Amino acid sequence: MRVVQAMLAAALTLPAVAAEPPAVLREAAVASPKALGAATLAVARAGTRLIAAGERGTVLLSDDAGTSWRQAKVPVQVSLTALRFVDARTGWAAGHLGTILKTEDGGETWTLQFDGLRAAAAWAQALAAGDERAQRLGQRLAEEGPDKPFFDIEFVDTQRGVAVGAYGLAFATADGGRTWNTLATALPNPKSLHLYAVRAQDGRLFIAGEQGLLLRSDDGGASFAALDSPYKGSFFGLLAARSGTLLAYGLRGNAFRSADLGASWQKIETGTPVSISAAAELDGGALALLTQAGELLASRDDGRSFTRGGPGAAVPAAGLAATADGQLAVASLRGMRRITLP
Repeated sequence: MRVVQAMLAAALTLPAVAAEPPAVLREAAVASPKALGAATLAVARAGTRLIAAGERGTVLLSDDAGTSWRQAKVPVQVSLTALRFVDARTGWAAGHLGTILKTEDGGETWTLQFDGLRAAAAWAQALAAGDERAQRLGQRLAEEGPDKPFFDIEFVDTQRGVAVGAYGLAFATADGGRTWNTLATALPNPKSLHLYAVRAQDGRLFIAGEQGLLLRSDDGGASFAALDSPYKGSFFGLLAARSGTLLAYGLRGNAFRSADLGASWQKIETGTPVSISAAAELDGGALALLTQAGELLASRDDGRSFTRGGPGAAVPAAGLAATADGQLAVASLRGMRRITLP
């Protein structure tokens, strides 16, 4: 699922980026009844509608709280890994090959805003003015082209957003995605670690990644500082609750809670050794964590403790969202599932 990096050469003369994008960035997702059972990697709620996304550019829509689904029109065939909606109509999807898509009609149709060709060129150019190590990385990025995926995307309003991904891939927009600018020089990430999650809370941006990486921006993404991390394993996700609580979760069932914007963290006893892949907050304030095996963990005390929340999805799972009727929708490698939180 994750991509590989390396570094090369000294003085930087950037090669031209290929003018022709890969076919999967030029060809629309295939409409097929099989899409309803395809692997889905993310799910989000937009108003009362649910939107799910996954392999080969598949996007599914449900207007009955996840009971039934239909396929949307998508202009690419790349796997989509993340979704974020700011209202019932406006949202973004991000995924492989540096892809970012936007919808303004609740997910019915999508337009391609950004791709890995543009990402590689912009990232390499930003590193060209750096030190020798940065220049070598920039050279390599330009040569590799659009091979790196985005893993998560966050928007704080209709204009300002951040997308993060493999080997330090990070871009921000201040104009609704019409232009994207690299954050490569703003992140304290000298090892180019994978960035798996980004969330906004109380005017701040948080990024989580591998090897316990936790970053925070207090100035809207202009600069980031590393937080003291309570864990050295990978964090796969962040949940920013409406109460102000922040959860970081990931490898081997590890989860941590912060009530002070990441200044300190308390370990949560989840009772599972299985990696946690997703989280969601229900309308009533209950919090839910989902393991990669589809097991559901629930909290009704603002994330201080979690208990097993019923049978869960019992399938390899990747995404979780609250439905409009108080249940949960699970994005899984065997299609969408609807489950109940007791």
